[in-house]
Amino acid sequence: MRKSIIAALIAGTTALAACGDTTGEQALYGAGAGAAGAALLNGSLVTGAAVGVAGNLIYCQENPGRC
Repeated sequence: MRKSIIAALIAGTTALAACGDTTGEQALYGAGAGAAGAALLNGSLVTGAAVGVAGNLIYCQENPGRC
């Protein structure tokens, strides 16, 4: 069950990842999307936010033209 929640958070974060011009904005938007996904899935908000930050930062660093 826990792995499916984390997988859903990563997928949701990736879908919302193309946000933010600076690293701080990317972290903020990723945290918001991850926490929102965790709230919807009754997961840990802190874990969701952490996964969101990581997902958004990695996506934006790997795809600079899409952010």
